[in-house]
Amino acid sequence: MVRPVLLVDVDGPLNPDAAKPHRRPAEYETHRLMTPRWEAAERRRLRAWGLPNKRPKPLRVWLNPAHGAALAALPFDLVWATTWEEEANEFLAPILGLPALPVITWSDPRPEPGAGVFWKTPEVVAWARGRPFAWVDDLVTDADRAWVEAHHRGPALLHRVDPKVGLTAEDFAALADWAREAGAAAVGGGERP
Repeated sequence: MVRPVLLVDVDGPLNPDAAKPHRRPAEYETHRLMTPRWEAAERRRLRAWGLPNKRPKPLRVWLNPAHGAALAALPFDLVWATTWEEEANEFLAPILGLPALPVITWSDPRPEPGAGVFWKTPEVVAWARGRPFAWVDDLVTDADRAWVEAHHRGPALLHRVDPKVGLTAEDFAALADWAREAGAAAVGGGERP
């Protein structure tokens, strides 16, 4: 039996970036990170504003240190499905106590699937190649679920996380329940849980 994959987005699920700017959610810690990608984007923005000599500010990231262990305890193989790409391993995994994880590398330029489908969705399905997966992201919708249903031949759960609060105990419970159901469906020959 193939173990399901949990595709983890960062901004929204792990970093509740839509929370009130000056109200860090309970149990989260503030980290100021200067990743190469963030620094390059900030330098472009400052140049566009006519401030080429101004020093870029680090990115504020809120992380719950308990999430690393909670993710690792789930019956999944973990994979980063975030625009942070490999920077998630370099900057976030150590804070969360996670090992380096496989990373989905996104196409550049990003595809535009249309019909309200999130640009990540076709790439997630192509990456999964029929393997059972759950995906936590704050931007998945019913259009994405329908697209995955039509294009992915294995079990899949697209689990939307509220970007104002991040992953919760209820989210972790839903993921664990789905993994058990997906495993039972695979053993019993079912198509989808």
